[in-house]
Amino acid sequence: MRTRKPEEEPFEIMLIPMIDCMLVIIIFFLVATTLKNREKELPLDLPESAAASNLEQPPDILIIGVDKEGRTFLGTGERVEPVDTERLHQRIREAARLNPAQRVRIDGDRNTRFEDIIHVIDLCQFEGLKNVGLHTHKNSATK
Repeated sequence: MRTRKPEEEPFEIMLIPMIDCMLVIIIFFLVATTLKNREKELPLDLPESAAASNLEQPPDILIIGVDKEGRTFLGTGERVEPVDTERLHQRIREAARLNPAQRVRIDGDRNTRFEDIIHVIDLCQFEGLKNVGLHTHKNSATK
């Protein structure tokens, strides 16, 4: 009895699923890199100071930014997000509870009302955070 060999199907690469996968990967990386850059940059023009120093900031430092419109931003290291006063107060209270010696850096725009900066300092002091500093740039004349 004779048996028939099944005919071999021609080999073909499926391009459509491969293109779909590559498109999803490209979109993921585009979105991820765009978000990462946006989180790091605050819309601030820091004041200049002759006494400013370039110190390495610890990764656990609490960063509070205040822009010229008085909006506040909160973050640690790489991640910075806009917050309202209630969320800022809650986060400062939480940081003081976990570590009373928590370092706080206030990044204030040079055109920010002094009252907005004092409000942030008062919140920190009210919750017991005493290690508060202001972030400035080195004076361009002394570089």
